[in-house]
Amino acid sequence: MTTSRENGSLYTQINQKIATVEFGHPASNSFVIELLDRLADEFNKLSENSEVNIIILKSEGNKAFCAGASFDELVAVSTLEEGRVFFNGFAKVINAMRTCKKVIIGRVQGKAVGGGVGLISACDYVFASESASIRLSELTIGIAPFVIAPAVARKIGTSGLAELSLNPTEWKSAYWAKEKGFFAKVFDSISDLDKDLDYFSTNLASYNPDGLSEWKKVLWENTDHWETLLTERAAITGKLALSEFTKNALSKFKK
Repeated sequence: MTTSRENGSLYTQINQKIATVEFGHPASNSFVIELLDRLADEFNKLSENSEVNIIILKSEGNKAFCAGASFDELVAVSTLEEGRVFFNGFAKVINAMRTCKKVIIGRVQGKAVGGGVGLISACDYVFASESASIRLSELTIGIAPFVIAPAVARKIGTSGLAELSLNPTEWKSAYWAKEKGFFAKVFDSISDLDKDLDYFSTNLASYNPDGLSEWKKVLWENTDHWETLLTERAAITGKLALSEFTKNALSKFKK
């Protein structure tokens, strides 16, 4: 199923204590601000839902997992406040995933760029297909992955973040990502991925929900300051988005 809605789509299904959250957008599953807000709200609601033990995060289709933030909305940013709000969208989602009481499993079927990489890095365990290459392309347009950097570095370390971000035109393979600890498992086919994901998630959902919740707190120790940090990073990025370099770079991409 795909969506043609300008603001994208978000669906949640709950079955046997497993909530499957699926997002989509016709522009390679990118995120407009409204969709980011809806996703953050959904994680907050599921966090308090006693009928849910774990969450699976996926995107529509069999191609790109997520192309990051909406290019059209980025081009439209014209003030510091608009820039802060725009880049704070992924900050809100990452913080909602971080504080969510449920373990979040990512299902990554295809490529991810920018904010999409940040979204994956905020998952607690990730299944990916071999098509799931990743890239941080922000430097090419004069900004940097400030908001998502803490989540990415938490998974692959500062050296991995540097390797990924300072070569913004190069795709890193799913196997590179697995070697760095970004993905837990990589599969030759989506069908194999889904088969193993179903087995894994069913087992995980059968465990003591209180134990899972308390253990997730341990996995995310020393990140309480992210509520402020990511918001501050969003403001920095918003300011850079108004620079002459970025405006010129975006105009070239738009053409």
